[in-house]
Amino acid sequence: MSHDIHIIGGGLAGSEAAWQLAEAGFRVRLSEMRGGGDTTPAHQGDALAEMVCSNSFRSDDGDSNAVGLLHREMRALGSIIMREADATKVPAGSALAVDRELFSGGVTRALASHPNIMIVRERIDTLPSEGLTIVATGPLTAASLAASIGAATGKDALAFFDAIAPIVYRDSIDMDIAWMASRWDKVGPIGDGKDYINCPMDKEQYHAFVQGLLDGEKTDFKDWEKDTPYFEGCMPIEVMAERGIETLRFGPMKAVGLDNPRTGRWPYAVVQLRQDNALGTLWNMVGFQTKLKHGAQVELFRTIPGLEKAEFARLGGLHRNSFIRSPELLDEQLRLKSARHIRFAGQITGCEGYVESAAIGLVAARFAIAELAGRSLPPPPAETAIGALLGHITGGADAASYQPMNVNFGLFPPLAEDVRKKDRKLGYTQRAAAKLAEWMKVAEGVAA
Repeated sequence: MSHDIHIIGGGLAGSEAAWQLAEAGFRVRLSEMRGGGDTTPAHQGDALAEMVCSNSFRSDDGDSNAVGLLHREMRALGSIIMREADATKVPAGSALAVDRELFSGGVTRALASHPNIMIVRERIDTLPSEGLTIVATGPLTAASLAASIGAATGKDALAFFDAIAPIVYRDSIDMDIAWMASRWDKVGPIGDGKDYINCPMDKEQYHAFVQGLLDGEKTDFKDWEKDTPYFEGCMPIEVMAERGIETLRFGPMKAVGLDNPRTGRWPYAVVQLRQDNALGTLWNMVGFQTKLKHGAQVELFRTIPGLEKAEFARLGGLHRNSFIRSPELLDEQLRLKSARHIRFAGQITGCEGYVESAAIGLVAARFAIAELAGRSLPPPPAETAIGALLGHITGGADAASYQPMNVNFGLFPPLAEDVRKKDRKLGYTQRAAAKLAEWMKVAEGVAA
């Protein structure tokens, strides 16, 4: 099949971009190196849109949370990622978590069966010299293509470390010690207010655990990796522990709002596990990204009450992610300024998070749809979640200190000063809904 546009990378951003373009009637060549003899240090298989680090898209509350608002906007724009996430969700309180295998399998089948998409299992080593292209190779871009990107931009790629949390078999957890609950018993769209497994710790156990994190054997870095920063939103748990004895109690191990039914009180600290698959057989340790060596992980994590006999389907890990200096290199439509036939999308642009990556893939595709139709589409308004995130990537951030960013209300233009503080989140979301509706009318006219 000849094609109108070439997409390089079959992660969440590339898959979303391919779907949007195909649904608009354009022929897509989607190149994915996994399944063609290559892989990455973090991926487990060759399905499209594989979720590597966790199974959560975070909060699904579109009235008071920026990422929940982004979910809502993507659903309105026909996102395949959100469609499959909704179809494969598992209980997670107010968060949107999915069965990873069912999710990526659904995305893969949808794209493979689309008459306008040709999936080619191949590694692309150089940026195409011509033809509309979207590069969505993610933070684990193959070294050869990364070198080509560096040559085209004249800039070294920035980088940061990203860590993966362990996954535990449900039947190895001692439920005589642990209990099921969501914080404040909050009921999500498919849960019952008891969506997390909670493992309690008293003060002595917590302090011993923190010391174990500090003393445990860590992954060694190569010389060229030693100055690479961590992303604050995915910090290894032992790095957080280095910041102070109480840091974890006010982070991933906070016990606020979690009554232990055996004592009627909040424990001193708690380890939470979130369902990772639809069968409920696999549970991941929330916020427990780590660079401890595997033997040290098993030894230490089995000191957690309730996990003394834990069996691990996957242990934590650490990988080096790369991204480009987007505010300097890309224009407002995500085109490479030095080669305007090439757009970048997803985490390689410096957005962080599954849904953020897919959202940038979606908007890159919408820009390409307009270009293929011989028209021009203005960026989404900065008052929308997609527009705010796009603005950060393409010029809202300082290029010299650019770092990966999740969507948050701090990226949005301020509301009027007379809006009360308690009404601000709802004010952001209501304003965003009106602005998105206006932009969607423009986008529909451009694509017609």
